Amino acid sequence: MDQSYDLLTGILRFSAYFGISLVLLIAFKYLYALVTPQDEWKLIREDKNTAAAIGFGGAILGFAIALGGAASNSVSLVDFGTWAVIALIAQLLAFAIIRFLFMPRIVSRIEDGEISAGVMLAATTISVGVLNAACMSY
Repeated sequence: MDQSYDLLTGILRFSAYFGISLVLLIAFKYLYALVTPQDEWKLIREDKNTAAAIGFGGAILGFAIALGGAASNSVSLVDFGTWAVIALIAQLLAFAIIRFLFMPRIVSRIEDGEISAGVMLAATTISVGVLNAACMSY
């Protein structure tokens, strides 16, 4: 009986963490698109801009990596939510740092379809996600 209870408890916890993760991932996609001056959705869907898809995909992947770190290191759903918000802020800050400090022309370069700009944005945001995940420990 204890095994069945443990299994059910585990499935419920998994469902809660996974469901919240999906909601946060979708929220991140919309927030990131709102914060960036370019319209990623239009660039990707209508203009078929590969640089935008690479950069946006990297940001989503970086946040997902950070969410994974938050989920695996949290002690409760509240703890997970707190670290997820911190990860979200860190990912948005990463874009701001790239845009205003390291590559001031990144927005226009991505709008122009420069693959190298999309790759650098993706690499940076994925790196921040990995660092985020690694630093989320007690």
